[in-house]
Amino acid sequence: MPRTTNSTLLTALAATDLQPALFVQMGFASETVYVWSGVGNVTWNGQTWAGLGSLLGLTPAEDAATVEARGLTITISGLDSALLSECLTDFQLGLPVTLYLGLYSGGSLISTPITSWSGRMDMPTVNVAGDSASIEINCESRLIDMNIAVDRRYTHEDQQMDNPGDLGLSFVNGIQEMTLFWGRFPASSNNL
Repeated sequence: MPRTTNSTLLTALAATDLQPALFVQMGFASETVYVWSGVGNVTWNGQTWAGLGSLLGLTPAEDAATVEARGLTITISGLDSALLSECLTDFQLGLPVTLYLGLYSGGSLISTPITSWSGRMDMPTVNVAGDSASIEINCESRLIDMNIAVDRRYTHEDQQMDNPGDLGLSFVNGIQEMTLFWGRFPASSNNL
């Protein structure tokens, strides 16, 4: 998908010393979690983003020339196993997740990070080893909705859901088996 960038970001991308940062915004049932790929807390966009460093893992966010749904996986490792049940009870399918790409230069964030990917959270996978645990959260693009069949029909009842009182489709059932002749009426039944 095309993304708008400003001249400051384009200049930073052309520099020899490139310091990218990934910001991940994930919705949970009770709160929205803000984490980033660096160390320490960073304030951006009116939020404090907790730095997870190497504890945050992401699969590549891919785009294609064709229109297709491509997901990604977010891995958060180093969790205390006591917090695992709290994290899973707060998890809810379909809540939004957004991935931002930002650039640093000289220890400060350059301009505004751009939205790199957005979608919804899908099923998490839990890996427990000893006293620590990790969670892999599969995320799906909103384009996955293209695969869901639309359960709407051209019927009077379906039309009434959107436009009560509209009679535009009230005669659809009556013309299902009707034989219509365009032009002149045939002289015999063999002339159909």
